[in-house]
Amino acid sequence: MIIAVCVDDKNGMMFNRRRQSRDRAQQADLLDWCSGRTLWVAPYSVPLFPDGARADDAFLDKAAEGEVCFVEDRSVNTVADRVEAVVLYRWNRTYPADLRFDLDLSGFRLESVSEFAGSSHETITREIYQRKE
Repeated sequence: MIIAVCVDDKNGMMFNRRRQSRDRAQQADLLDWCSGRTLWVAPYSVPLFPDGARADDAFLDKAAEGEVCFVEDRSVNTVADRVEAVVLYRWNRTYPADLRFDLDLSGFRLESVSEFAGSSHETITREIYQRKE
């Protein structure tokens, strides 16, 4: 599976059970990047992708090889051994956070970095990591 996640400068994802931020351009970018792949989300994330995702509480367990899981409300350490790649969106600012992205990326290599203007963020950075062989 491929993990997609949005983080702040300190790898924060959520604060007080709410996403730190959201951005229409980031959502469109992920849907474009997923073209041809299944995008899985938790029920909490359905409003971000109302027409372009499969929702299930157990989406991390159900996702198959090559499918994308957009994660914003839970740890990914429990499925770390199944992660093939990571699509990491950086907000390039710091927000309050009590849930952080917890996957150790030392077993992955940075494959590409790109930046684009967001709808609510001046610059969003997308980093794509592939598992080292």
